[in-house]
Amino acid sequence: MKKILMLLFVLIGAVTQAQPKVPSDYFRNPLEVDLVLSGTFGELRSNHFHSGLDIKTLHQEGLNVLASSGGYVSRIEIQHFGYGKALYIQHPNGYTTVYGHLKKFSPEIDAYIKKQQYAKETYEIELFPEAGVLKMEKGELVAFSGNTGGSGGPHLHFEIRDGQQRPMNPRLFGIEIKDTQAPAINSLFAYTLGEDSNVNGSAQQQRIRLFPLADGSFKTEPINACGNIGFGISTTDKQDGASNNNGVYKIETSLNGDPVFELNFDRFSFAESRHLNQLIDYKYFSKNKSRITKLFLQPNNPLSVYNNVVNEGKLNIRDSLTYLYNIKVLDFEGNQRIIRIQIKGKQNNNIIPKEIKKTDYFAQADQAFSVEENGIDAYIPKGSLYEDTFLDISFTGDTIHFHEDDTPIQTNITLGFDVSKYRPEDREKMFIARLGYQGRPNYNTTYKKGGRFTTSIRTFGDYTLAADIKPPSITPVNFQNKQWISGNSDLKLRISDDISGIKSYRATVNGKFILMEYESKNNTLTHDFKDGVVTETENNLKVIVTDNVGNSTTYEAVFFRK
Repeated sequence: MKKILMLLFVLIGAVTQAQPKVPSDYFRNPLEVDLVLSGTFGELRSNHFHSGLDIKTLHQEGLNVLASSGGYVSRIEIQHFGYGKALYIQHPNGYTTVYGHLKKFSPEIDAYIKKQQYAKETYEIELFPEAGVLKMEKGELVAFSGNTGGSGGPHLHFEIRDGQQRPMNPRLFGIEIKDTQAPAINSLFAYTLGEDSNVNGSAQQQRIRLFPLADGSFKTEPINACGNIGFGISTTDKQDGASNNNGVYKIETSLNGDPVFELNFDRFSFAESRHLNQLIDYKYFSKNKSRITKLFLQPNNPLSVYNNVVNEGKLNIRDSLTYLYNIKVLDFEGNQRIIRIQIKGKQNNNIIPKEIKKTDYFAQADQAFSVEENGIDAYIPKGSLYEDTFLDISFTGDTIHFHEDDTPIQTNITLGFDVSKYRPEDREKMFIARLGYQGRPNYNTTYKKGGRFTTSIRTFGDYTLAADIKPPSITPVNFQNKQWISGNSDLKLRISDDISGIKSYRATVNGKFILMEYESKNNTLTHDFKDGVVTETENNLKVIVTDNVGNSTTYEAVFFRK
């Protein structure tokens, strides 16, 4: 009897660990339509996990966004990129809900924001209202869905965060999404994880062929291996009503029936999100744009999304023994796919070695690294790299080829350029750029001090000195100089900059600041006449736009309104 009770306690503990205990009926659907997803919680994105649900909004903007539960608006952030227009509601039970990429806010909230924006004369703003200022009831209108910030199309980004501001999977709280489809398995890879390890006679990463079975699962041909090995998988999931390839909820592995590894997306912290690059095969992603999830741990991986990991998820395959390794991929509704892999332990004395490109530059992960040549220097702090790496570095004129973007960087690396050979007036228009597609220079935030420029980077690649002597352009969109525009609801201009990019803008009418919303996706500035600032019949508009090196353009026009 004692053994049965002990087992019961263990099972209860395991379940509690797997899914945090949270209220299941506290939060409601933040929209008035059935929830269909274009992105899931924990989905693998560039340098981060997706921290919420991306909810489709019928391919349009302007749907009512409702408070998922009662509370008060604790934070408002408006930025050109990121979440665009975002609202945070603090709830009495300690959780926070987040609503991102909004088109506009409810009238009460909008009036509060506009007052602060005009007082500070800025569009981008972050506000923290006191608890009693903007109270919200469950189901109350708080905003309208949109496509602002870094959104790739109209949708609502919705999050639930715990008391430590860690994003949690909204599905845990009873947010229902119809999903009757099992995850898709796209590819399977095997890795050798020891000096004498091999898979099918090779130490190199290998793609393993998958054979679909009638029950929806997969099997592979028997694999010959020996030593420590691991596997990686490319997998996605679809929910009903959408064709998007989204992220999965959980992956479990077992060896001869014993659990080896579990990955699940219930909760994570923003501080660890960039370590996603240790979860995926970053080198493979950089070349193939497909994310392989590694089902084993490598050094310097602090992620908290793992459970029940034995021997770091690595398989110790011994000569002459046979093994059955299973991979189970699940979505939140429990739909699953299984891969069954037969492994035969077989020692091989003629192993095809790994391909390691050795160079003159070797950086150790636990030590700082620096290099300098041609007036260009680079400094990699201790811990910025995950593992010891041979770096491919070369210098040509004002350009450094600083390795390839197939090695992840965790913390900032500093690049410095000696620009003392250039005239001070020329330096004003110069900046450090990362060379992108077809050698196009992309502005990197450049710090200038005398004859030295520096920048911080988190991506390897080619960096150089570039110059921008061309000022931004400003073009009216829905009006012309000296035109009557009484019928217009807004004032719209298009702005752009060829090289270094837009840094700031400011608009006035008759000498008074007017708020203009910048939408980087279509390069427009828009002023809403409902702000009530423009009250005269004859109005003198002045718009000043400045790029990242200080080039400035001023546009002036007169318009008339009744």
